[in-house]
Amino acid sequence: MWKRIVFWCVILIGSCNGFLSYAFNEAMKNYLYQINVVESNQYGSHGQYGYSDLLNGKSPTLQEYDFIIVGSGPAGCVLANRLSEQSRWKVLLLEAGEPETFLHKIPIFAAFFQSTASNWGYIAERNEGYCWGMDDQRCGFPRGKALGGTSAINYMIYNRGNRRDFDRWAEAGNYGWSYDEVLPYFLKSEGANLRGKENSPYHNRTGPLSVEDVPYKSKLVRAFVKGSKEMGHQEIDYNGATQVGVSYSQANTFHGRRDSAARAFIEPIMHSRKNLHVLTSARVTKVLINPKTKTAYGVEYVKNKRKYQVFSRKEVILSAGTFNSPQLLMLSGIGIKEQLHRINVSIIQELPVGRNMYDHMSHFGPTFTVNTTGQSLNANQIQIPQLNQFLKGHGIMTTIGGVEALNLIKTKNSNEPMDLPDIELIFVPGSIASDQGSGLRKGLRLTQALYDQVYKPLDGIDHWSVMIMLFHPKSKGYLELKDNNPFHWPRFYPNYFENEEDVETILEGIKETIRIANSPAMQKLGTKIYDVPLPNCRSLEFGTDDYWRCSIRTLSCTLHHQVGTCKMGPASDSSAVVDPELRVHGVNRLRVVDTSIIPNPPTSHTAAASYMIGEKASDMIKATWETQRS
Repeated sequence: MWKRIVFWCVILIGSCNGFLSYAFNEAMKNYLYQINVVESNQYGSHGQYGYSDLLNGKSPTLQEYDFIIVGSGPAGCVLANRLSEQSRWKVLLLEAGEPETFLHKIPIFAAFFQSTASNWGYIAERNEGYCWGMDDQRCGFPRGKALGGTSAINYMIYNRGNRRDFDRWAEAGNYGWSYDEVLPYFLKSEGANLRGKENSPYHNRTGPLSVEDVPYKSKLVRAFVKGSKEMGHQEIDYNGATQVGVSYSQANTFHGRRDSAARAFIEPIMHSRKNLHVLTSARVTKVLINPKTKTAYGVEYVKNKRKYQVFSRKEVILSAGTFNSPQLLMLSGIGIKEQLHRINVSIIQELPVGRNMYDHMSHFGPTFTVNTTGQSLNANQIQIPQLNQFLKGHGIMTTIGGVEALNLIKTKNSNEPMDLPDIELIFVPGSIASDQGSGLRKGLRLTQALYDQVYKPLDGIDHWSVMIMLFHPKSKGYLELKDNNPFHWPRFYPNYFENEEDVETILEGIKETIRIANSPAMQKLGTKIYDVPLPNCRSLEFGTDDYWRCSIRTLSCTLHHQVGTCKMGPASDSSAVVDPELRVHGVNRLRVVDTSIIPNPPTSHTAAASYMIGEKASDMIKATWETQRS
């Protein structure tokens, strides 16, 4: 409790003095590093957010459940909610992290949670082809370690994808996954509050997951959207009929507060459903599988330095995410035989676990200065009036980590149909400098020297940036286990830019950003490209293609969008790990339900797909077991 009091006193003092930046950043650093490990259990056990049944500090009340769900990301929370609708089924949800705090709910703070106990803190292996500007040339791989999974720390963007993504899943032999078949599951979750879309057949207003317009819009983003339209980009609903065009962000927020998977699907039912148990701070280390029958019958986990086993009557369901689900499969004897033998794990079922890792590699830049005042995001803006606005559901603190608009474009490099974009331009009314290097820089692992030379001079100057995100990379990576210790990180080899075409496509996104910057709407604000070169790219003339190629490999970053490590596909697909009903090939009563099953990188951010996968899997599981009443 005392840390909360100190934190808000620092905010009050800083606000009264008219100077909040340093005090705010120091408070955030100290507070966020410790709040998860000191106070989160207090929130859960006292039921402050409705988690009255959290079993903090003890093992489950039951030794056996019908379903054990590992991981509480969007898919896991949906599963826990939908399966526990059947009162005769006992459901256990296990989460390695802890409940959210009040600060998790403040959208503008998203970047800070990259450096807290709410993030697993994974780091990719070093490679000479990318992440040149990061500490030790290693990209950070943020993943949520909290009740709600990555939905507790991400940037809250709700973007489902393109019709062709899902139709291609079905065409590859994944029956039931075409766009027309998955759209009802997107709609089932959604509780939309989107202006002008009240009667759209692509949105549902009654689901548990809030999707809304971000209450705050800067003058800069309005100019960006207008400038994009002046340059020929259509204004669209990217969750509607078409995905090529520009739009203000649609966000998983509720009255301006983060609406995580836990808040939407777990909190509302915790008081009423006694058949659902949620156990936090419980690190699952292994799936229990009978090696003779190849049947999953439970899991092993560690809590408070004690090892437990809990058993399942029907199924074990891994919803631990693109990194942790394959890790658990491999630790349990499911994977590539040679790799498992190397780490002394007995093979139960040979499958290409971890080998199909795709990611939406992104590039932070370019950045532009403008002649406005007080329109860019800056930590100095967050004072008592802004906090009061946030508590009323509006104001700058409702901005989702600074992301205000998306422009989905199709570049000349793409051979895809005209309605399938290959690049997303993510508009931010600021840059890595907006929080004085305390959140974004650390989350990206950007070196202090690069930050000081390039971004620090922007502090106090109005500016904006665009992050260029590659939808359909041709480069593919993988992950593997270092050893058989479940507490050791996997090794991540994303192989970004292994295919040079990926660099060239991002380069086209940079060029389109500069073209929009030269639009009448943006020039009216005095938009000028910020031409301070990256230190390692100074030998190249600023603004040339070669300079931008260097910049792309320097400011490489990921947006939590890794997929494919437990790829879905029919038995005839040698690269598949699960079948179209998400059952692990060759293993009974074991499914994987999360974004690791996505076969190819989608034309979207991945949170929305995770909710859909959870909804669809719930119906498939119900169909399997409702005919077998017990």
